[in-house]
Amino acid sequence: MTTFRFVHPIEVRYADLDPQRHVNNAVVFSYLEAARARYLEHLGLWNGADFDEIGIILAETSCRYLAPIVYGQSVEVAVAVTRLGTKSLTQDYVIRDRSTGAELATGRAVLVAYDYRQGLSIPIAPEWRRVIGEFEGGEE
Repeated sequence: MTTFRFVHPIEVRYADLDPQRHVNNAVVFSYLEAARARYLEHLGLWNGADFDEIGIILAETSCRYLAPIVYGQSVEVAVAVTRLGTKSLTQDYVIRDRSTGAELATGRAVLVAYDYRQGLSIPIAPEWRRVIGEFEGGEE
C-alpha cells in the first residue's frame, strides 16, 4: 500500500463536466498534472516558472476511473513517488473525495529526467534523488 505524504486539493469547475454531468475523463489527467506540478514545487525541485528547468518529461500516464466526480464535490489528489530509477521515476496518484475519503480514481505516471536545452534524457539529479528519498521516507 502506497503512503501518500503530499495532497493537493482540486476545485471541480463547471467547465470540467461532460454531457454525462461528471468530470470528463481527459480533465482527470489535468488534475493529476496539477498535483504533479505542486508536488515538485512543494519539494523545492521546481519553481513553477522556468519550464526549461523542470527537469522531467512525461513518458507514460494511466488512470483507472472508480467513481464519477461531480460538480461541487470536494476532491483531492494524493501523490507519491513509488520508484526512482536511473533516468526515470514513477508517481502514483489517488483522487479522493475530501469528505468521505472514497477513492474516485487512481493513476500512475512515468517521468523521465530530461534536459530541455539539449533535448535528451539524463540521469536523475543527485539533489532530486536526495530530496525525494527523504520526503518519501528513505526510498531511493
